[in-house]
Amino acid sequence: MFEVYIFVALNFNTYQMKTLVIIVHPKIENSVINKRWIEELNKYPDQYTLHDLYAVYPDEKIDFEKEQQLIEHHDTIVFQFPLYWFNCPPLLKKWLDEVLLYGWAYGSKSGYKVAGKKIALSVSAGINEEDYSENGKYKYTLEQLTAPFEVTFNYIKADYKSLFAFYGAEHNAIEERIEKNALDYISFLESLQ
Repeated sequence: MFEVYIFVALNFNTYQMKTLVIIVHPKIENSVINKRWIEELNKYPDQYTLHDLYAVYPDEKIDFEKEQQLIEHHDTIVFQFPLYWFNCPPLLKKWLDEVLLYGWAYGSKSGYKVAGKKIALSVSAGINEEDYSENGKYKYTLEQLTAPFEVTFNYIKADYKSLFAFYGAEHNAIEERIEKNALDYISFLESLQ
């Protein structure tokens, strides 16, 4: 019995040292940026746990208890997704609604299981960065558009970090930019530790 306890404790600690990357892309097979990020992350299996929500839940029926356990076993969590209509893909919104529950993520003496965990966003945006500015085409920065995530994570007492982005996925995704960005992504994730 003592040996099993040690094994479980070691396994738990291994997860806590890894960064959980929750990938939320409904058509990853058609992706250029997110797929390249995943390829880069796969080079470091000892550092990153990859969790593809659309692959795990093709029917979109989320096992909230499984998701909560996964979150509890990691100290750093990154949500990786493409910007959809200036927001996240629908499954991520559903995940937030069904996993960050009262009594677990907030609102009771036993809640706040995410408190203190480092959380960040990695976003691929189709439009160029200059269009996401006060004087740009869309009048708002990507940071402003993702502010509801920051408010949510602050509400559950997580340690929200800045976001990482690739801009111009629709018209400016040249190989050199993609490769540099993939390496920058790893540097960004390492900076969260």
